[in-house]
Amino acid sequence: MSVQADIEAKLQALEPTFLTVENESHRHSVPANSETHFKVTLVSAQFQGLMPVKRHQRLYAVLSDELAGPVHALALHLYTPAEWEARGGARPDSPDCRGGGA
Repeated sequence: MSVQADIEAKLQALEPTFLTVENESHRHSVPANSETHFKVTLVSAQFQGLMPVKRHQRLYAVLSDELAGPVHALALHLYTPAEWEARGGARPDSPDCRGGGA
């Protein structure tokens, strides 16, 4: 199973009403076909009443193995269903990498 598939499977524990996991490794200075940089957009009622730091901590706990191993970076966009609806289902675009050359 790929790292992306593992992440998607594990995040089901947060009972998402919307989930996308995007491999953005190709936008960074890493070897081809890497799975090191991901963008996660997750909408869950479990985030109700939680500040962003607590939401991130929940996700980090679920993905502790991946964060200790192959995953170098996560861009997290975590919303309650009401927040997601208020945003019109939109999340920010990721910036281009400004790191070293490939």
